[in-house]
Amino acid sequence: MEGITYLIISTVTNFIQLYLILIFVRILLSWFQTTEWAGNIISFLAPVTDPYLNIFRSIIPPLGGIDFSAILAIFVLQLIPGILGFIL
Repeated sequence: MEGITYLIISTVTNFIQLYLILIFVRILLSWFQTTEWAGNIISFLAPVTDPYLNIFRSIIPPLGGIDFSAILAIFVLQLIPGILGFIL
C-alpha cells in the first residue's frame, strides 16, 4: 500500500509544481500585456490558470491595481503536498 501512496503523492506534487510554473508565467506576463507575444501566451494560459486564481480574487480584491490574491493562491498550492503527506 505504501507504493500506491507514494505514487499518488508524487503525482500530485509534480502536477502542482507544473501548475505553479504556469501561474508564475501567467503573473509575470501580465506585466507585458501590450506586447503581442505575451498576449498570445496569456490567451493560452488564462483558461488554465484563471479559474483557480479567480477563487482567491473573490476573497482578496485587487488593491491599488495590484492583485495580491495570487500570493495566497500560490501559498495554498504549496501547502497541499505537505497536507497530503501528513494525511496519507
